[in-house]
Amino acid sequence: MSRIGKLPITVPAGVDVNITGTNVTVKGKLGSLSQTIDPDIIVKMEDATITVSRPTEHKRHRALHGLYRSLIANMVKGVSEGYKTEQELVGVGYRASNKGQLLELSLGFSHNVLFELPDEIKITTASEKGKNPLVTLESSDKQLLGMVAAKIRSLRKPEPYKGKGIKFMGEILRRKAGKSASKK
Repeated sequence: MSRIGKLPITVPAGVDVNITGTNVTVKGKLGSLSQTIDPDIIVKMEDATITVSRPTEHKRHRALHGLYRSLIANMVKGVSEGYKTEQELVGVGYRASNKGQLLELSLGFSHNVLFELPDEIKITTASEKGKNPLVTLESSDKQLLGMVAAKIRSLRKPEPYKGKGIKFMGEILRRKAGKSASKK
């Protein structure tokens, strides 16, 4: 049995879960999310817990069991608490600002990079003197938030020598010694 898939999902107060056929809809104070489930996977709601089960021990069913349990758990947590990710711009002259859902990044290119964000994501940018600029993204959809954060990071990935680029807060980079360190 899947260690992840067999865990029940507790639904907190204020979250409404609706299971109709192969569609699971979760509504809460931060929004509404929907996920289509494979017809073979069985999702049941009893009292304030959701259980996900599989019909057989077939390899495909075992793979989907834990996947859909995790997706539903992420939706429940997202509409009740939400998700947040912070990114740091490391480099001289790197700046970030936003006007509504339009993120403007100055990353050392000959032009500023404009990035349009989906409406489901809330963005804030902060620039303090003596500190690196921060970009904070918040959303109830964990998948969408991760995809957008990865896309922003891909605009200027951190390089291994000085660490310049866009990195996640708390991310540890593997650093390399430069040319001068190897000539001993």
